[in-house]
Amino acid sequence: MEQVETLPEEYINSQEQDIKTVLQELHTLIKTALPEQDTCMWEGVFWGGSEQRIIGYGNFSYTRSDKKQVEWFLIGLTRQKNYFSVYVNAVEGRKYLAEIYKSQLGKVKTGKSSISFNKLEDVNLDTLHEMIEHAGRLTSEKN
Repeated sequence: MEQVETLPEEYINSQEQDIKTVLQELHTLIKTALPEQDTCMWEGVFWGGSEQRIIGYGNFSYTRSDKKQVEWFLIGLTRQKNYFSVYVNAVEGRKYLAEIYKSQLGKVKTGKSSISFNKLEDVNLDTLHEMIEHAGRLTSEKN
């Protein structure tokens, strides 16, 4: 995946109204939790091999297991085919924050760094906001 020139607002506005409404609310929540972080669009082939468009909030560098230095986003937001996904690429200790907050997030499916849900009502938005702020603090402590 790579950063592209498309603006996050263009991506959000290109969606059907019901999807656009959810993405806009999540976009506002993330921007409120991370007011100092830049946003940009990422496009290309994602981890599982699928073509994706993701709004990225905050940028950081890390070294992969193959020793390659990679630029990535701290928080990601996208609409998948049938659900929404928020990616939280922050670790405390040896656990991703999505794993730590999992039981408090509501009716969601979590992976190592992903939180997926069908409807906004399924997510505890206060907990999601807290987790994203936590990710921002962890990242700023490393810089």
